[in-house]
Amino acid sequence: MKLESFEFVGKSENRARLFFKKVCWKNGRIFCTRCRNRKIYRIVGKRYRCRRCGYTFHDFSGRWINRLRIPFKKWLWIIKFFEVELSTRRIAQQVGLSYPTVFKAITVLRLSILAQLDADLLMTGEIELDESYFGGRRKGKRGRGAAGKTPVFGILERNGVVKVEVIRDVSAQSLLNMTVKTVRRGSIVYTDKFRSYDALMFCGYRHLRVDHGKRFASGKVYINGLEGFWSYAKERLAKFHGVSKEKFPLYLKEMEFRYNNRSKNIFNLTVQNLCGLVPDLL
Repeated sequence: MKLESFEFVGKSENRARLFFKKVCWKNGRIFCTRCRNRKIYRIVGKRYRCRRCGYTFHDFSGRWINRLRIPFKKWLWIIKFFEVELSTRRIAQQVGLSYPTVFKAITVLRLSILAQLDADLLMTGEIELDESYFGGRRKGKRGRGAAGKTPVFGILERNGVVKVEVIRDVSAQSLLNMTVKTVRRGSIVYTDKFRSYDALMFCGYRHLRVDHGKRFASGKVYINGLEGFWSYAKERLAKFHGVSKEKFPLYLKEMEFRYNNRSKNIFNLTVQNLCGLVPDLL
């Protein structure tokens, strides 16, 4: 969002509310957030009632933005500072809210990102697979032999889209399960010579290995493409001065979201995620 537009919608609480309301109801079409029925009627207090199930709701019922009671103007500024990757403590100072409140708000933003990313389609075409290890600095073995690190499995599509997941280990079964869930059968899959990838050849993939010790490309495909994302994520995660194992997947998904949308408007995409409906399982 351009600064002039941001200044306009953030001028008053009512303008900010109308801005988020417009994002919630695409084309102004209001529906019941419980049963998705469009036959609703208005009642007092800016609320609606569904003619089918009788559910009473307002513009933000069942949406991520409704998880916290934060003024809409504050939400705008939190999203703006999140866009430019300001730390949670600095955001709290700038918007005049407590650190715990802003921390919860940023967590809600990350959860909304996670909910949206999980709805992505299967990847297809030429795919690169690789894994990396996140954690504090340790002496001794690095990479696959490092102790105390969190393994992360990455899948890169040739158009620059990456998908990453935290995994329990780098066994053949774990890597195969993630690949089958994310990559369409018949795709060309490039990996290094790590033996856990051998099972791919039996699952409908055209599996091509590249030996990093001899070369970094197979034809026009560079096997080290995921290194760009690994360095991108590690550089930004280091700014947090430590992330708990429980929250690490949320931070990682934020990095995936930022990397895949680095040429797009992060502010607008974040607003859309925040105004999205919370999945039933949550």
